[in-house]
Amino acid sequence: MKDLPLSHVYQLIEPGPVVLLTTAAAGRANVMTMSWHMMVDFTPPLIACIVASGDFSHKALRATGECVIAIPSAEMAETVVAIGNVSGRDHDKFAEFGLTTKPAAQVGAPLVGECFANLECRVADTRLVNRFNLFVLEVVKAWHTPSRTPPRTLHHRGYGTFAVDGEIVRLPSRMP
Repeated sequence: MKDLPLSHVYQLIEPGPVVLLTTAAAGRANVMTMSWHMMVDFTPPLIACIVASGDFSHKALRATGECVIAIPSAEMAETVVAIGNVSGRDHDKFAEFGLTTKPAAQVGAPLVGECFANLECRVADTRLVNRFNLFVLEVVKAWHTPSRTPPRTLHHRGYGTFAVDGEIVRLPSRMP
């Protein structure tokens, strides 16, 4: 074994697919790229995510208490990364990157038409926001596109490196 710099630990514990988080506040929709999130519970579905206080979406999420997590396929990788490299303060990212907004059923933030799944969320817990920028979201409505083949997702490995889902392995499970 050799020492590993602590700054590289996050590359080993990858939380899941890179997603897009949409918000809408003061009549303006925004979308950001997010890779720091995790499932917390499944009934109801709870997702914890980090939205840094310096992100334009942070203020909207705090003000409205709602968002959409849109899950893109790996084919959208270049667009997803480009979205994450500009701020919504200065850009209309939906227009700039050719994303289609679709109305959500239960929240004011838009769905992303190009994504294979969209999760409408409401903030369920903010106790760790001030300290860690960690929001706990409850999924209140979920959408998917059943006509699409099972999508491959993009996973952030750190420092501009990504992995794409590969082979699916099924093993016996006692979970219902």
